[in-house]
Amino acid sequence: MHFFKDIKNNLKFIFPIAIGTFIGIFVFGNLLKIFFDKFFMEASFSFIGLILGSLNLVIKQSNIKRVTLSHILCLLITLSFSIYLIALENSLNINSYINSNSYLILAGVLMSAGIVIPGVSKTVILMMLGLYQIYLSAISTLNLSILIPIGIGLVIGGIIFLFLINFLFKFVKSYTYFGIIGFILGSIFIIYPGFTFDIHGFISIVLFTISFIVGLMVSNLQNSRDKI
Repeated sequence: MHFFKDIKNNLKFIFPIAIGTFIGIFVFGNLLKIFFDKFFMEASFSFIGLILGSLNLVIKQSNIKRVTLSHILCLLITLSFSIYLIALENSLNINSYINSNSYLILAGVLMSAGIVIPGVSKTVILMMLGLYQIYLSAISTLNLSILIPIGIGLVIGGIIFLFLINFLFKFVKSYTYFGIIGFILGSIFIIYPGFTFDIHGFISIVLFTISFIVGLMVSNLQNSRDKI
């Protein structure tokens, strides 16, 4: 939360993480693309399980002693806004904007929120923008015409959201966390692929359960490390 107080050392800390992230994305990009192309329902339920499992981490990080009506209102506002964005996406012809550099830069800016803000998934943001499959394909083929504009947006958005989240955590930390929880719950409506009572539905439930347990274990591990 104090990135701008010691930029040099913080960059030294972030740089190897960023390199590892890009390598991981490149290595697993093709696998994720195949997973979503061939097993869309199963992949979607896996992500939903991870999201719900990791929600415990955000709740505990809020470190709130008593939930007030104001906290609930913050959650409902961001949840409602997420649902509104889904409705807006469905009413717009996003395909007409996808190849625009300005749209890709905007996607990078919004995607950076998933990197800076705890609990917010950049994958969900890209899905909402209709760019996730395109993003995976661009990574697997090193399509720079897609990756460079998104990268520019990531840098711009990273700076913006770092300032914003620092400000919000400094003055309204608990309310900010409840707002984040609202966005997380809203993201489930974006990912939810529908359900069929067949083998794909059964596998989806199994993967959801496993992913939820993994997300819960990771969040509990992170909580334990934060207490040390």
